[in-house]
Amino acid sequence: MAVTAQMVKELREKTGAGMMDCKKALVQTDGDIEAAVDFLREKGLSSASKKADRIAAEGITSVVVEGNEAIIYEVNAETDFVAKNEGFQTLVKELGEHLLSTKPATIEEATASTMSNGLVVADHISNAIAKIGEKITLRRFEIMTKSDNDAFGPYLHMGGRIGVLVHLEGTTDEQAARDIAMHVAAINPTYVSRDEVSADEVEHERKILTEQALNEGKPEKIVAKMVEGRLGKYFEDVCLLDQAFVKNSDQKVRDFVASTGGAVKGFVRYEVGEGIEKREDNFAEEVMSQVNKDN
Repeated sequence: MAVTAQMVKELREKTGAGMMDCKKALVQTDGDIEAAVDFLREKGLSSASKKADRIAAEGITSVVVEGNEAIIYEVNAETDFVAKNEGFQTLVKELGEHLLSTKPATIEEATASTMSNGLVVADHISNAIAKIGEKITLRRFEIMTKSDNDAFGPYLHMGGRIGVLVHLEGTTDEQAARDIAMHVAAINPTYVSRDEVSADEVEHERKILTEQALNEGKPEKIVAKMVEGRLGKYFEDVCLLDQAFVKNSDQKVRDFVASTGGAVKGFVRYEVGEGIEKREDNFAEEVMSQVNKDN
């Protein structure tokens, strides 16, 4: 497969490695981005082994809590300017309240449901598009339910650029749940605990770390022990309970949670636009295209 400049750019953004190293990795892996990430990590050339997908769309995340039910959701628009529009924010609020009251199972079901104003959600969004002048989409949502003995921790960062909803069970300490949500927003864990990490993922990480250690010239007899130590650091990167608590770096999140008498049932973290490929306009090409049309 031919290695393109766009592929090299994407790999650089994911890893922080140099341009030539990225190109070599892509050549070695026949253009497979994920394999190239592993290749660079094995060679010790990746400076960002864990980096979220490029932020590539605008909009807002939001959380609505009503008693023992809560929803976290994302609504996208084309520009950050529109995301601050009062009409757009009203639409976001209306959608959240509707979704929480009707509890659809999928986006398709949600957009086909009828709101209290008699309009189907898809039509209500279309009306907003006509007024605001940009494409708007309801992208995703997740609904949580708790008991009277639990607490929700909603948190919005930077006006909704990042949204988090935490379910803390066994305690009604809402401030503690919110503190954990703030931590999730800042550190971006993937799992609650090590128990959630699949055996395949652990083995994959062990293989990468083993190759990394061998490429560093470490003696084979100590590599296995080194790898297990580095796996502990990996778990600290991806597991919430293993992480140092942002409000007290001397304390693990698991210890903070234990002090509340509760346990983290789960969390959802949305970041606006993550994983959406953004259209990249070439202004010069656009101008030349217009010039050619005029001629």
